[in-house]
Amino acid sequence: MPHAAGAPQCTSGPSIGALSSHDLLGLLGQVPALAAVVHGPEHRIAFVNDAYASVFGSRPPGAPAREALPELVELGLLPLMDQVLRSGKPRTVKSRRVPGSHEARDGTARDGYYTFTCTPTTAASDRGVLIFAADVTDQVEAAERLRASERRQREAAVTLQRSLLPQELEQPDDLRVAATYQPGGTEAAVGGDWYDVITLGAGRTALVIGDVMGRGVRAAAVMGQLRTAVRAYARLDLPPHEVLQLLDGLAAEIDANQIATCVYAVHDPNEGLLSYASAGHLPILVRDEEGTVHRATDHTGPPLGTGGWLHTTGTIALQPGSTAVLYTDGLVERRDSDIEEGVAALEDAFAGAAGAPDIICDRLLRSLGVTAEHDDDVALLVLQHPVRTGADAELFRGAALDLLGGTEAAPRARAFASGVLASWRFPTELHDLGVLAASELVANSLQHGTPPMRLRLRRTNRRLIVEVTDGDEHLPRRRRAEPADESGRGISIVATIASAWGSRRTPGGGKAVWCEFALPGR
Repeated sequence: MPHAAGAPQCTSGPSIGALSSHDLLGLLGQVPALAAVVHGPEHRIAFVNDAYASVFGSRPPGAPAREALPELVELGLLPLMDQVLRSGKPRTVKSRRVPGSHEARDGTARDGYYTFTCTPTTAASDRGVLIFAADVTDQVEAAERLRASERRQREAAVTLQRSLLPQELEQPDDLRVAATYQPGGTEAAVGGDWYDVITLGAGRTALVIGDVMGRGVRAAAVMGQLRTAVRAYARLDLPPHEVLQLLDGLAAEIDANQIATCVYAVHDPNEGLLSYASAGHLPILVRDEEGTVHRATDHTGPPLGTGGWLHTTGTIALQPGSTAVLYTDGLVERRDSDIEEGVAALEDAFAGAAGAPDIICDRLLRSLGVTAEHDDDVALLVLQHPVRTGADAELFRGAALDLLGGTEAAPRARAFASGVLASWRFPTELHDLGVLAASELVANSLQHGTPPMRLRLRRTNRRLIVEVTDGDEHLPRRRRAEPADESGRGISIVATIASAWGSRRTPGGGKAVWCEFALPGR
C-alpha cells in the first residue's frame, strides 16, 4: 500500500552503470513509466522519454534541471538528486502528487501520484542521475477510498455509540453524578463502553459501567442491548449479583463469541453503603471524607457471557463527603505498562482531584493523559454523596421507629409518623397522606410479615419516602379485593395515593416495602 510523501528512503536495484549511453537511452525510450536522465552537478538534461514528455512536456537537452525541469523543483527532488550524485546510492520518495497529470472520465485533468526513484549512472564519462517515476495513482486512490470507508464506518459506530448512551443522566436526590465518554482517536475503532444511572425508588440509586470487548458497530450494538437489559433488570430491584447473573445469560444469548465486563452498584443513603458486584471489571475507587482512596476489590467474578459462575455482592462505605469513580480500562491501560500501574496512577490522581463530579471527570482525563488521539475508548462515571449543611440539611431528614409487633404497633406507627411529618412542616394534605401510607404499610407487615419490623421516614428536597422492613422475604403484590374481603386493600391504597411504590428483598432474608410522595412544587 503506498504511503504519504515523506523523507527519502534507500532502495535496492540492479546497477545501471555498466550500460552504454545508447543502450540506456534506448531502453528508457521503450518503457511506459516516466524517465529522465541528467548529467553533472548542475543536472543538465540528457534525455526525457515520451512518457515523461506527455506529462511534463519535452525539454531541450543540455539545459540545467533547475531551469528546464521546474517540476523537479516543485516536487522537491533536486536536493535528493544532489544526495544521489554525492553518495552514489539510489533514493526514493513515495506518492508525490503531480497536478493535472491524468485525464478524468469527463475529459478534464485530474491529479496523479508517482513514486520517484533517483539512481546514479556512470554512462559514458559523465556521472549523472536517472529519474524514474512509477504511476501509483490507482493504488493511492484505492487507499484513500479505503480510508474514507473506514472513516464512515467509524463515524457510524461513534454515532450509534453516543445515541445508545444516556442523553441526560438521571440526577438522584442524594447523589451528585457526572459521566463522560470519549471514543478512541481517529485511527482507533470505537468500542462498546457504556455507563448508566438508574433511580430505583426509596432514595436508592443504581450505577452501572461496562465494556463490551471488540470494536465497531457490532460492539456498540451489543452494548446497547446490555444497557437496555440492565435498566429492565434494575426495575426488579434485585441485589447486584442477581442482576449480573441475568446479564451473564443474556450476553451469551446475544453473541456466544462476545464477552463484556461490568460493574453494577446500588447506593443506599440510609445505610451509607455502596453495594456492588463485578463481572471481570476494574475496581470501583472510593475517596472518603478524609481524602483516603479505597478500592472495592472483592466480589469479582468472570466477564459476562462466560456462564457457569455465581457472582456475589459486596459492600463499601459511601458516607456523606465521599466520592466514587467507576471507569473502563481505556482510562488506565497502556501498551507499555501493566494495568496495575494505571490503576495506581488513577488512585493518585483521584486523591487530589477536588471539585464537582464533572470537574473531577475532566481532571482525571487530563491526569491520565487521555486526549482526542487516545487509542482506546474511555467511559468514566463519578458520583458524590455530599455533606448537607445549613438550609440544605433541613431538606434532607430521616427518622426511624422499631416495631416489635402486637396490637400496639399500628397506633405507635401512626403517632410516630404524624409527629415526624408535623415537625417537618409538611402541608396538611401531604401530612395526612404520609400517615395513611405508614399505617397501611405497617398493617401489611403485621399481617404478612415477621418481626423485627422498622418504619422509616425520609425526606429529600424533592420527595417524602415511607418504608417498612420486616423479616419475611415474600414480596407483596397489588391485587383487587372483593367487597366481602376484610383485607387485601392496603397495597392498593398505597399505590393509589403515592407517586410510586415498590418492594425488594433485603440481606438476611427480609423485605422492604416503600412508597414515595412528590413534594409540592417539585
